[in-house]
Amino acid sequence: MFVPADRDPRLAAPATGPEREVLLGILDGQRATLELKCAGLDRALADRSVGPSTLSLLGLIRHLAEVERRWFRRVLAGQDVPPLYVTPDRPDADFDGATADPAVIAAAWADWRAEVAFAGQFVAAAASLDVEGVDSWRGPVSLRWVLIHLVEEYARHNGHADLLRERIDGAIGV
Repeated sequence: MFVPADRDPRLAAPATGPEREVLLGILDGQRATLELKCAGLDRALADRSVGPSTLSLLGLIRHLAEVERRWFRRVLAGQDVPPLYVTPDRPDADFDGATADPAVIAAAWADWRAEVAFAGQFVAAAASLDVEGVDSWRGPVSLRWVLIHLVEEYARHNGHADLLRERIDGAIGV
């Protein structure tokens, strides 16, 4: 384990019970994994994997803030808000702009936390997991599908975070 089991917040997620609580518990566990993999690092968050890749822990934080914003604010809530980092001309700006500047790091964490908080409020207020939004790529999607998709998205990128963190300081674990 990356942290001792008695201090691991991911183990508090329900394994039985209502579908919404279980799905949100699993997603929150994936979010907590990202935070654990990034804990104790400041400027090293911007360390890149191997050239020419721009993959970094900070890039993952920025990317996942963007993902949360897209699915919960734009698709499900229908808000007309701009992306946080990416533009049509700079589709990889979430990774490319992940620099070791303390202000960039602080802003990335603030953005990610704000988007996670919005998602949590949206999920809590939703009448059911069948609430739908319209995605420009997939068409109609349900809240249920978005939660499952976010679990998948975090799980994939937490695998990247495992490798990045080990490369930075040798820390390994679940």
